[in-house]
Amino acid sequence: MAPYKRKSPEEILYSIYQLQRGRLKIIIGSVSGSGKTYHMLEEGKLLKQQGIDVVISAVSTMGRAETVQQLGDLERVPSIHWWKDGKEEKDLPLEALVERNPEVLLVDGLAHRNREEARFQTRLEDIRYLMDQGISVITTINVYELAGVGEQIYEMTGIRSEETVPLNTLELADEVRLIDVSPETILKRLEEGVLGEGAHPALSLRGNLGVLREVSLRLMAEGVNDSLEKHREAEGLIGPSGATERILVSAQYHWNGSLYIRRGQQIAKRLNGDLIIVTFLLRGRPLTKDQQVFKRSIRKLTERIHARFEELELLRLRMLPSMLVRYAIQNNVTRIVMGHSQKSGWQEKWQGSIASRVLRRTRNIDVFLMADRAEQDGERILPVRPAPKETAEPFHRLTTQELEKKIEHIRRGTFKVYIGSAPGVGKTYKMLQEGNLLRSRGIDVVIGLLETHGREETRQQVGGLTLIPRARIPYQSTELTEMDTEAIIARHPEVVLVDELAHTNVPGSITRKRYEDVIRLLENGISVITTVNVQHLESLNDAVEQLTGVRVRETVPDAILRMASEVELIDVTPQMLQQRMREGKIYAQEKVNQALESFFRIGNLIALRELALREIADDVDERLEAWEREPALRGPWSRREVIFVCVDTGPQAERLIRRGFRIAHRLKAEWHVHYVHCSRIQTPEEQKRLNTLRHLTERLGGVMDITEAGSRKHLHKHLLQLMNDRQTTQLIIGQSRRHWAYSLFSMSFVQYLLRHARHMDMLIVAVHTQIME
Repeated sequence: MAPYKRKSPEEILYSIYQLQRGRLKIIIGSVSGSGKTYHMLEEGKLLKQQGIDVVISAVSTMGRAETVQQLGDLERVPSIHWWKDGKEEKDLPLEALVERNPEVLLVDGLAHRNREEARFQTRLEDIRYLMDQGISVITTINVYELAGVGEQIYEMTGIRSEETVPLNTLELADEVRLIDVSPETILKRLEEGVLGEGAHPALSLRGNLGVLREVSLRLMAEGVNDSLEKHREAEGLIGPSGATERILVSAQYHWNGSLYIRRGQQIAKRLNGDLIIVTFLLRGRPLTKDQQVFKRSIRKLTERIHARFEELELLRLRMLPSMLVRYAIQNNVTRIVMGHSQKSGWQEKWQGSIASRVLRRTRNIDVFLMADRAEQDGERILPVRPAPKETAEPFHRLTTQELEKKIEHIRRGTFKVYIGSAPGVGKTYKMLQEGNLLRSRGIDVVIGLLETHGREETRQQVGGLTLIPRARIPYQSTELTEMDTEAIIARHPEVVLVDELAHTNVPGSITRKRYEDVIRLLENGISVITTVNVQHLESLNDAVEQLTGVRVRETVPDAILRMASEVELIDVTPQMLQQRMREGKIYAQEKVNQALESFFRIGNLIALRELALREIADDVDERLEAWEREPALRGPWSRREVIFVCVDTGPQAERLIRRGFRIAHRLKAEWHVHYVHCSRIQTPEEQKRLNTLRHLTERLGGVMDITEAGSRKHLHKHLLQLMNDRQTTQLIIGQSRRHWAYSLFSMSFVQYLLRHARHMDMLIVAVHTQIME
């Protein structure tokens, strides 16, 4: 609405109605027993401590001791009990609740269906009625109880709920919070009988639990992404946020159009992104018979893969690059997929190519040029799925080295990571809570390193846990403290709790980083539970800077997360996090306003939350593939990929290396990082820069090669020969930093590759800047 336009009477009445209406918060879990009711009651207790009038009704504790304890002194409004097929059901007493008129109602089972004589058929209708009476509601639901999502889950796992709610129910909520639990935790709870005897048999399969978890994470990520886009639009920001991938395929009505779409689909699946297909037609030029056939084929394919399709009109062919880039920016695209130019060198010199003109206009968008391998390899279709790897011969006698490796793995401690989107989400609180639970079961648990940051709630969770004193390390004219790894190894507990995994140790410590201390503990047979925030993952460093404007200095290699037996996300809504900040539960009161105006801005918190949800969803998918379960949600990758990353010593080199790692990891590909110099002596600054890049590559599990080209004139050919020797299928390079006018006099490296490396896919990585409308 225009800011000066007078509101209509209907709009004024609706605004007043919204002010008086209750709020709705939905707590969603992947499966029954994930802890939804526990966390709902926990929130209720916190609200009551703040002076809010809270009641509970139709809450099902299932007799679980931990959940029963959370009831505390919360007032209960008795529910209406009735029986269905020998099972006791609970309906909400609407009249009693309206008469009691609390500020907040806690109620389980959003998908519940009421008895026949009830005022409304479903609990969802009950809740909407109570909200109209000004009562706010916090409720719970399982992901398979959402219509639409439930069908997908049934196809993959055989699990189906008798009662469901419409998928758009989540859109009615003011807040949606996910309770993330690993399959290992659920299986442990099943084994201990905590979940009762009514659990579906399919829930005892780790793969099924993994699928349910991944669907929950991705569903939440989509919802958070919608919130992020609305926020960015309100702030006047355009272009991709960096939290999610959106792939745009430019395909014409030609025999290779379906190939480009298929490749775009594969990329979108592996990167968990949205897919958009666009084609351009010259105004007034009718389609040929062949083009009409290709159009029908492409439209059918687009519908089958659930992609969005648009047909745009062109006045002149030369307008295509600018229209394509404009369309990509308007739709928040992160990557354009198109074909290599088919023009000869002379044609490109005089007429230019679409690819080079698109590159000239893009800054925040990556461009993926798909190879036509027909000439090189005789390919006309995408390669087929590779055969499964052969399993080891069961009667093979282990060699000494194989035996030692297996024994080392058996002796190694178990590793669990609690990950969050930002400081203050409750990772340390949850870690201590689990430590006390393990201690109550007779397991020897100690605290190796704890950072409460002055949070009283966190300090209280220490309970009866033993705290290992910190080591004192002299530094300059003072004395600093660090985790005493040697003392922990000497004490040799079964489990140690270690806070802030990404921490850099004081100079003079035995190890440089805390995660290296954790590795030592694991190697000594001590299990570790630790905490980290998503922005500390090395490969996400650039994405976090793009999202928040903050370059995180303390990082951990992604491989550390992959080492973990369990990774659990602590999900908290941005509204809850900001409220905690205002109450002084995250930072000291004098720092609150500064934090809320910088890193803890609502846009940053939404974006980081989406990043965390998607990253853990990817981790779950990787584990599903490792368990050789069919199918993983992202689908198979069809061809053996070899990634070749070209870097110089410029400021974008780290971004290219991280991008190369993330793509190689997602595609299960071999990857190489390469730098070429031209025989001159390198300065100390260049040597230092190359060492930094080599160190980053090695932290991400790669190898960086440095070679000499002889002269600058031979540099392009030298690199192309190296790519061919490696049998490269995808090249990753940065956009040229030179002004396009230089290309009139000399050929840049990117232009050379555009002309001579058409037999391989090429990803030209964008230089990201913030765009304002």
